[in-house]
Amino acid sequence: MKALLTVALGALSLSACAQAPSPGAKEGAAAVSAPAKPVGVAPGAGTPDARAVEAVRALSPQAVVTQVRAAPMPGFREVVVAGQIAYASDDGKYLFVPGQGGAVFDVAAQRNLTEASLAAERKRLLATVPASERIVFGPADAKHRVTVFTDVSCGYCQKMHSEIAEYGRQGIAIEYLAFPRSGLGSPDYQTMVSVWCSPDRRKALTDAKTGRTVPPRTCKTSVNQQYDVGQRAGLTGTPMIVAEDGTQLGGYVPAARLRQVLDELVAKSAPAAPAAG
Repeated sequence: MKALLTVALGALSLSACAQAPSPGAKEGAAAVSAPAKPVGVAPGAGTPDARAVEAVRALSPQAVVTQVRAAPMPGFREVVVAGQIAYASDDGKYLFVPGQGGAVFDVAAQRNLTEASLAAERKRLLATVPASERIVFGPADAKHRVTVFTDVSCGYCQKMHSEIAEYGRQGIAIEYLAFPRSGLGSPDYQTMVSVWCSPDRRKALTDAKTGRTVPPRTCKTSVNQQYDVGQRAGLTGTPMIVAEDGTQLGGYVPAARLRQVLDELVAKSAPAAPAAG
């Protein structure tokens, strides 16, 4: 169900390191039989069960549906894929994946309808933070602009910032907002207030993310507001990258990959060319 999960989450984030194989794993692997591949169901063509299977495969061609049955709510079929539950409408047009934040999909358009609504809400929330309160890195004539909720002690936030010049070379402007993961009043919060109160915020933020001391400062800032906006926007970890249309793009994403994703978002939202005639 990997492709389906990718659609559900917009899974672009590299947020965890893979565990290295333990010594001797190769030798031991030969003595263990490979797990049997799951056998997919094959319901009769034209039935609600068949349409449910087709809906899943439209989003995830490699998915194997192992069960289809009547759902608890009328008008839907319950499908089991890789140990996860999804619900397809009897006409096969919509797919609901409760395990992925309650996402509802338009199968034909391959569009996450829930994410579209959330994106509009994120865009509205982000608009409440003045441009003057953002710490911006990147070219003035950037092709793309993204908002990034960041923390000074987060490893992936630090990694992303260490590559800030490459994001600029890719034509991406990074607009930072503060999100101290440990909460308001924490040491990270105090550091981020000091950053936002610094006469040179860009330098102060870079210093904070590279382990240099930022002189403590206090002033009237919007750090509390930014933290609140992050929570209301559904932030679960830092960094969180949000496109101009409010689409959440995950956590740390390498610059070249982020440029590709942003280009694809723009192309997808462009109006279709009129038919020749």
